Amino acid sequence: MRVGAGGRTPARSTALLTAAAATRAGYEALRRRPPGGAARWERKNHAGRTVTLHAGPAAALGTALAAATAPGLPARARGAAALAVLAAGGCGAYDDLAGAGDPRRGFRAHLGALRHGEVTSGAVKLFGIGAAGLAAGALLKDRPADRLLAGVVIAGSAHLVNLLDVRPGRAVGAAVALAAPGLLRRGPGAALAAVPIGAAAALAADDLGERTMLGDAGAHALGAALGLAVVATNPRAGLAAHAAALVAAAAAGDRVSRLAGAL
Repeated sequence: MRVGAGGRTPARSTALLTAAAATRAGYEALRRRPPGGAARWERKNHAGRTVTLHAGPAAALGTALAAATAPGLPARARGAAALAVLAAGGCGAYDDLAGAGDPRRGFRAHLGALRHGEVTSGAVKLFGIGAAGLAAGALLKDRPADRLLAGVVIAGSAHLVNLLDVRPGRAVGAAVALAAPGLLRRGPGAALAAVPIGAAAALAADDLGERTMLGDAGAHALGAALGLAVVATNPRAGLAAHAAALVAAAAAGDRVSRLAGAL
């Protein structure tokens, strides 16, 4: 399936503004009335300061809305966008809430627990986002090899942005930096690239000010949107290069996570 065509500047501007407005509105709504009470959404950051997880669901919902309504996309691409971003954000949110306090880090730890019959929130996240990436890839591409590569890119991009969410501003900054080159592309890929930029911009001040954090929900959602933009603008060779780089980054990140967990 070829992913649409269309004007570049109006489409990307619309997508960026939609993502920013929807994300900010969701964030303010969660701040006013956090489901389950305020304490459920509070965490300590790297510096021991209390921050909220409100940015995560807000980013996921705002990004999904903007990606699914980005101008110039056919129906299958809109479905793929909604599926990938909402699944990534939903699995991330489950890990944020259900996995709080779990000391296990990295793929091997969660897969090891699964071999012993324990389904961790990290395993749910791993398989859930992976399956959603493959399903989205099947909607975006026609050939089996391209579908597989697209799934790896979407899930891998979600994981990459989450790996970078270790200090204030790093994940939102990475989302903007990695998506920015896509704005120069033609067609709907430019609009999809604008989506994570708009969502990240809406949360940047509160993230840098250590009032909130993206958590797994927001980081995975922004990353999945970034992966969608890559898939929409690259043929097989480009997808293969991105997939290889993302797999290498995931392997390196898993090693670092295991080493950090052992300290």
